[in-house]
Amino acid sequence: MFTKELGRIGKRELRCLYMVVALVLAASAADAKVRLPHIIGDNMVLQQQTDARLWGWDKPGTRVSVTVSWNEETYTATTGRDGKWMVKVPTPKASYTPLSITFDDGEPTTISNVLSGEVWVCAGQSNMEMPMRGFGNCPVDGYVDEVLHAREYRGIHYVKIPSVMRMTPQEDAQCEWREVGSQTIGDLSATGYFFAQAVTKALDIPVGLVVANKGGTRVESWLTKENLEKYTNEPTDSAGIVRFKPEWDYHRALVWGNGTFNPILNYTVKGIIYYQGCSNVGDPGNQYSERMKLLVSQWREQFGLGEIPFYFVEIAPYHYDNVNADNGARLREQQYKASLGIPNSGLVCTNDLVYPYESTQIHPAQKRAVGRRLACLALNQTYGMTEVWCKSPTYKDMRIVGDAIHIHLNDDYGSINRFEGIEGFEVAGADRVFHPAKAMHFWRPGGGYWDETIQIVCPEVKQPVALRYCFKNFQIGNLKNGAGLPLIPFRTDDWGD
Repeated sequence: MFTKELGRIGKRELRCLYMVVALVLAASAADAKVRLPHIIGDNMVLQQQTDARLWGWDKPGTRVSVTVSWNEETYTATTGRDGKWMVKVPTPKASYTPLSITFDDGEPTTISNVLSGEVWVCAGQSNMEMPMRGFGNCPVDGYVDEVLHAREYRGIHYVKIPSVMRMTPQEDAQCEWREVGSQTIGDLSATGYFFAQAVTKALDIPVGLVVANKGGTRVESWLTKENLEKYTNEPTDSAGIVRFKPEWDYHRALVWGNGTFNPILNYTVKGIIYYQGCSNVGDPGNQYSERMKLLVSQWREQFGLGEIPFYFVEIAPYHYDNVNADNGARLREQQYKASLGIPNSGLVCTNDLVYPYESTQIHPAQKRAVGRRLACLALNQTYGMTEVWCKSPTYKDMRIVGDAIHIHLNDDYGSINRFEGIEGFEVAGADRVFHPAKAMHFWRPGGGYWDETIQIVCPEVKQPVALRYCFKNFQIGNLKNGAGLPLIPFRTDDWGD
């Protein structure tokens, strides 16, 4: 019967019928084909020698098989009612040998030029986001030289997650992995690139960077709704968020974490490097340090990879409308306090990484040293290269002898960089007025604990009470340790708290 009816259909109608059937079949095939998140694709870097997570979506109840070029195993998963699937695949030792992965639900999808190496997240605000080519009127030192040598670092791959706001956590983002070269280096985070450059040089392995950040964001911008509601007074409804921070959308809480960070949380990474804090200057007490600790705890829980390393950057000297005020210095103090309370972490000091003419430049040009100092922390504390000195000196203790203050430092690696001409110290008496002070190396025979110190004296203060070092918004010191790393700014008083 069907054949007879078909015979009555004209050629034109028959062609239309065939087209409809073909479109239906094509649509069915498209629905059935494995869909991968954009972060899983060509040029990706897998975290070496671990169980890397691979995931995606398909029709509910579909069996998805995953095969890899480095072994003969097949890894399978069946999609749930929500269409999601995930497998864990053991990854090989790091190398520059290109690998491939095939995902198959009846129609295979293969990704290629995959490397096994070390994967780090580049998080924070604009000084982490700042690309190698710089921002408008904000150049990066050495950019052209790095373009000329970019081919030497083709083992560095990166994926930039678009900075978007969302009220609900997102599972995917429009992004793609790129291999570093002269045509691609300009878009990569400068701090991230110099970090990866040092790591790949030292370990001779590929490095993958997952760049997930947004300029101007506060620490609250990355906290979850649950943490915001439990630990802060920040609104978590859309209208409240807009009213609470109406001036700049990048100051808004919650939405940047939902849109920009959540899509990477299934990805298997080694650790996080972080540069943020400028937009929290002025926060009271220890609020910022407590929320920093909360954020790190949150991210570690969300990644589900244990106590992964977290290395972060002290905000650089900047005028904050008054070079001699101390609201920026207090935020730096909170960052240092956070570093003491966050396990498996480290803080990079940037007190020396601004030029004298950059007091109004929120994006300093010296990004190479920032990235390298982060890399030294990772090489020493994560990769066990203890010969790589990585810690800045910090204030240890003081003693007042007459009109002089004597201090010791932690983590000086057995030396300081200068015996005289030390700049950045200020002394105050009971009147709490600080005056510039002269500092020098002090030594006398005897070998006792206080027989070798840094001595600070100030002609205007005959009975010193308190000491500060570079505790202003914009003040550059010159005291460093044996590793050439700057003394972290500090104060011995608690005035104004």
